[in-house]
Amino acid sequence: MNITVDIFTELGRRLENFGRDARSARCMAEAVDANSWFTEDDIKMAVDAIRTEFLDRGKIEAWLEHYHMPAERRRVAIVMAGNIPLVGFFDLMCVLACGYEAAVKTSSKDYVMMGYIIDLLREIYPDIPVSAYDDTTPCDMAIATGGDTAAAYFRTRYASVPALIRGSRHSAAVLDGSETPQMIEGLQRDVFSYGGLGCRNISLLFLPFGAALPLRPSPPPNAPRRNNYLQTKAMLEMTGVKYADSGSCVAVESRGFPETASRVNYSFYDDPAEAAAWIAEHDTEIQCVASHAVAHARRCGLGRTQYPSLTDYADGVDVMEFLTQQ
Repeated sequence: MNITVDIFTELGRRLENFGRDARSARCMAEAVDANSWFTEDDIKMAVDAIRTEFLDRGKIEAWLEHYHMPAERRRVAIVMAGNIPLVGFFDLMCVLACGYEAAVKTSSKDYVMMGYIIDLLREIYPDIPVSAYDDTTPCDMAIATGGDTAAAYFRTRYASVPALIRGSRHSAAVLDGSETPQMIEGLQRDVFSYGGLGCRNISLLFLPFGAALPLRPSPPPNAPRRNNYLQTKAMLEMTGVKYADSGSCVAVESRGFPETASRVNYSFYDDPAEAAAWIAEHDTEIQCVASHAVAHARRCGLGRTQYPSLTDYADGVDVMEFLTQQ
């Protein structure tokens, strides 16, 4: 069995009915219990994005055509984030696609879902080279993702081996007023999915002068998001900052990325080129740009920020090239 194409295609097949059978429903409930920021809708969307974008046989075969797989076996430590469900899956897929051993340290915030996927992989192929990782495990390479403080630690921790380290990133959208209702509905998902915690969540909007803020009221789906929203709103009121209230997040006119999940910033422009210039200047802070009005290397359509393809590499760094060129 081809470990990349056959195994991951079969994984996609097994995820087709996720949430509609007793085992996966139980897993979702456990994942929400383990991380109260998660919702079942978040988990279903994460699984759907992985299944449709990563686990299609034709897409996998076309993706792998671009890489020459090394013959030697390496052990790659993968230290996963847990801000959104299954955020570490793609790194695991890349390591296994290279024929390497994946030594995985799951996040305490997402261990249930990652454990579920790893169990499925072992059922499909019992000899799949996935093991648990801790700081005493020797490794030949490392991929580690976290906040900026964690990234600084990872750079020191893995200084002796080739390492791909990721810190915090943000995403922006540029609208020009010609967006359809379907695009605006997609923007809602880009902003509010995963509680705004993902690096691909839109947290900065560029709008033409005179445009209305396109966010519709949307109540927080759970207590952690509601509390964060109320705290964010209270802080702005204490400091006298004007804001628009969407019901689940606050919107502030500011040309920069906010520091909290319950806030979205927006800025007006005279010409889309103005927004494009700002984005280019701040490119190292940006994960993706949702727009049909400006060009960008990591651009996607409105409503598609949480559905990256196999070649939409985080931070614009080709994980497969990193793994195969060392």
